[in-house]
Amino acid sequence: MIYLDHAATSPVRREALEAMWPYLTGDFGNPSSHHGLGESAARGLADARAAVARILGTRAAGVVFTGSGTEADNLAVKGIALGAPRGRHLVTTPLEHEAVLASAEYLRRVHGFTVDHLTPDSDGLVSPGELARLVRPDTTLVSVQYANNEIGTIQPIAELAAVAREHRVPFHTDAVQAAGWLPLDVEGLGVDALSLSGHKVGAPKGVGVLWARGRLALEPVVHGGGQERGRRSGTENVAGAVALATALTAAEAERPGVAERLAGLRDRFIERVTAAVPSARVTGHRRRRLPGTASFVFAGTHGEAVLLELERRGVVCSSGSACAAGSDEPSHVLTALGLPAGLARTAVRFTFGPGSTEEEAELAAAAVRDAVEAVRGLRAAG
Repeated sequence: MIYLDHAATSPVRREALEAMWPYLTGDFGNPSSHHGLGESAARGLADARAAVARILGTRAAGVVFTGSGTEADNLAVKGIALGAPRGRHLVTTPLEHEAVLASAEYLRRVHGFTVDHLTPDSDGLVSPGELARLVRPDTTLVSVQYANNEIGTIQPIAELAAVAREHRVPFHTDAVQAAGWLPLDVEGLGVDALSLSGHKVGAPKGVGVLWARGRLALEPVVHGGGQERGRRSGTENVAGAVALATALTAAEAERPGVAERLAGLRDRFIERVTAAVPSARVTGHRRRRLPGTASFVFAGTHGEAVLLELERRGVVCSSGSACAAGSDEPSHVLTALGLPAGLARTAVRFTFGPGSTEEEAELAAAAVRDAVEAVRGLRAAG
């Protein structure tokens, strides 16, 4: 099997499994308990928090462990907007993960917020100039994804955050897809809050992180025992936090070499696919793109049918966000770029990981050609 769906989830790293194992066995205590087992778990949690903070170039106190990247996005958008609102106005983009879009819609529907969306160009980039025009005295949050989960386009986060900072508006970025591929230094980016997910970098599913600058008030989304300094209640997933910190540290150490290698592999894969399927159209920005992401639309096909043909040929990938798998609705990302709904339904996304090889990319490109031909043949016959 050739696995090209790393944006959906990544294999668990061995070092992450080994690091978390003690907290599933001998050191299984509740980190809030005041006895030896609890204190051991609390030390593991504190070490994990400090390790994540080192990657982000910030203080450990701002790191909040959550149950997922989705929860981290919810806590960022709802928590900042409701924690110390300057008003009831948000700015985001139509390209965001559903976690951000649904949170913004919740604030609009339940709390009376107004939501403005930056307009992406045909490559998925948004403009700092437009953000400057949209920000108002009552804007309470700007949230823009660092890199898109479907098309891989990388936003000019530092420039966008600078606009928000000039207007003294908190700026959040969903960095779930960027982790392991792009710098995460929060001071260099200039952001006030940043979301991560463990299973995108080689930790098990079920753990995420929200970093929030200390001056930001966060209204909790999950209430209860007041864990995580009152920002996210619930007994902490110590083993998951340790695994996330370990996997993120390993990914960051490998990042420069792996990102450069996969960017070259990705570009050669795109060249092979567009040569083998001349009608294939690359989606997203050709240069400002995640190193491992190659996404296409194939006119005259259906994305789900192409996926089935590819899996028959040993290639596993996706038609876009894993969260929308099985839906016949066209991708909200692609329609926001101006693609017709019918063409958007032909989308296929290939995402490479650290273990991906040149041979796999070459075999996958040949499989794409055969899969597209097979689907077009079936549609013509039908």
